[in-house]
Amino acid sequence: MKRIKSFEIDHTCLTPGLYLSRKDGDVTTYDLRFVRPNTPPFLKNGVMHTIEHLFATYVRNSPLAEHVVYFGPMGCRTGFYFLTGGLTHEQVIALTREALWFIAEYEGAIPGASAEECGNYREHDLPGARTAARRMAEILENWNAENLAYPRRNA
Repeated sequence: MKRIKSFEIDHTCLTPGLYLSRKDGDVTTYDLRFVRPNTPPFLKNGVMHTIEHLFATYVRNSPLAEHVVYFGPMGCRTGFYFLTGGLTHEQVIALTREALWFIAEYEGAIPGASAEECGNYREHDLPGARTAARRMAEILENWNAENLAYPRRNA
């Protein structure tokens, strides 16, 4: 089988940030990396689940909602994939920052966190999600399109 693109990224030099993962036709995939790979502690399931609910709710209610394809967690628990279509890198960076600050300051019930709406509605961690989102928002404070390239190991 062909090796998939995400396994071609050198995870030994990857640090928290927002990266351009791939472009498939009209869909662009971004890697929103909260944790340095292979360096615990990883994001806890409840934290990831809450970030997923809040981030997805925010971006799907934003003025750019029609350009949002998907937002979801990485199985390695180091971050998320954010898929968009028809947005500039600058728009994605700004929208990501906005969503993270929304989460960092969020108070109240988690959207979609009921037995009818979610397959694991009891496993949420809002305080942990707020902390992780604030840390990530601060990392992305001065992020720009030039920062979207994956880091490479020094030769």
